[in-house]
Amino acid sequence: MIKKLLLAAALFLNLNAFDWPSDYDEALAEAKKEQKDIYLFIGSEYCRYCEKFEKEVLSKDEVIDRLKKSYVLIYLSRDIDDIPSHLETTPVPRHYFLTKDGKVILTTIGGRSVEGFYELLDEVKEAKEF
Repeated sequence: MIKKLLLAAALFLNLNAFDWPSDYDEALAEAKKEQKDIYLFIGSEYCRYCEKFEKEVLSKDEVIDRLKKSYVLIYLSRDIDDIPSHLETTPVPRHYFLTKDGKVILTTIGGRSVEGFYELLDEVKEAKEF
């Protein structure tokens, strides 16, 4: 019985591990205050590719540490959250890299490996410098 309770608790904690802020306006304010850009991940509650990307990439401490150095992080679910009309919500997973003023630096779709996500971050850096 105790094993079943521990398993249930572990599953519950794992399901709730991806808990990022979901207020776009607050993210803009924080980005301006911290002088950072924004990484906005748009997903869906019913998207297995979003879930896979969250578990295999965005749950890694080293990925989050690297992101937090340059970005304010925000997650918006197209099923639950109010998403600004100028941002596309399909298909998902969708990645937006925005300036602190909300201007799009780069957007792309799809899941990636950790290495592929790091390559994407390098692309964003190059796009911003260009």
